[in-house]
Amino acid sequence: MYRVWNYVTDYSLMLIGGAVIALLWANTAPDSYHALVHFQLWAGGPVGVLEAHEDAPRRVMTLHFLFNDGLMAFFFAIAAKEVWEAVALRDGALRGRKALTPLIATVGGMAGPVVVYLCLAMALGVLADVSRGWAIPTATDIAFSYLVGRMVFGARHPAIGFLLLLAIADDAGGLAILAIFYPSGEVAPAWLLLSLAAALGVFFLANVLPRRLDRGNQDRPRSTWVRKTLGFWPWALAGALSWYAFQMAGLHPALGLLPIVPTIPHAEREFGVFAEEERYQTDLLNVIEHGLKVPVQFVLFGFGLLNAGVEFSTISEPTWLVLLGLIIGKPLGITLFGWIAAYPLRLGLPQGMEIRDLPVVGCVAAIGFTVALFVASVAFPAGPVQDAAKMGALFSLVSAVIAIAAGRICRVRRSV
Repeated sequence: MYRVWNYVTDYSLMLIGGAVIALLWANTAPDSYHALVHFQLWAGGPVGVLEAHEDAPRRVMTLHFLFNDGLMAFFFAIAAKEVWEAVALRDGALRGRKALTPLIATVGGMAGPVVVYLCLAMALGVLADVSRGWAIPTATDIAFSYLVGRMVFGARHPAIGFLLLLAIADDAGGLAILAIFYPSGEVAPAWLLLSLAAALGVFFLANVLPRRLDRGNQDRPRSTWVRKTLGFWPWALAGALSWYAFQMAGLHPALGLLPIVPTIPHAEREFGVFAEEERYQTDLLNVIEHGLKVPVQFVLFGFGLLNAGVEFSTISEPTWLVLLGLIIGKPLGITLFGWIAAYPLRLGLPQGMEIRDLPVVGCVAAIGFTVALFVASVAFPAGPVQDAAKMGALFSLVSAVIAIAAGRICRVRRSV
């Protein structure tokens, strides 16, 4: 039913490859590694990091900015596609009563790590220095979580679907947190009108208008002309405008494509999270996703290479706060809120799933990795605190071992 295994091999293996190279490089030749990360491609252009200059601040395009703020927008657009399909389309996985228990468990899975992170920071007396990192342990890496979940539960266990819904909802919440709590500069919300205009404009001019003009004409000449002649270019232009608007608005520009995703023509039916059938669809949204598949692999390799290069000497309090927030807060929050949804609220669990599966799902979901690395890079300025927090995100892969052990302790019934 699911093509998540392809998602794992296509995206996460490239990411982890870049991360491993970065770790080795940063710990053997740190000067050359950091020179690569901060390498300037050009200065004085319309996009880039704002830096002080002799006359006035100017934007500098570094390799780090290119990947984190620019190219990662395509990765988040693919994630947003799955979230939007699950929420908006007929038969969407996050629609109706069937999604309520994993959605409520998601709230616990995001709140639990925040509580653990902040309480431990307060107990250690470092709250003032690390408070901005509270959102780092809220993340769940979809691909790695699926891979580990499959090892623990088996391919056909209902907990796998529960885990996928939870992880997707978690990513949606993470995107909202990034947009609201981690602006990339001084917030200028008026610029978001440009993003809104781009989204509404392309939706009406390239989607709604041709269909209205073709009403009553079975040949659909105008819609066909837009599809065959213009292709994805109207949405590429709208995406560029929206990305620029997010940068100028002070929001993280990697989220700049999100308003455009729902405007792209799509099949009216949702086939499921990462459903195999999607690869055979010819609607523009699925075609664009397929076209981005290979480029995004290299984007994630570059992201891992430019963000995971932290020296082991930087391990400190933020490392353990992020790690413990994930491996303690996630299981506690998901178990508690999942139990509340299933029993006091009488929403139940998927057929074949038991209450003892919830803490195991929580341990699996504690793998933050990709999104946790990204949040760490925007939560703290470059330096030892950011590096220590990133190390906690990398160490979250240990949750795989914890999840396997928890599965045996809870006597999970694998369904192969």
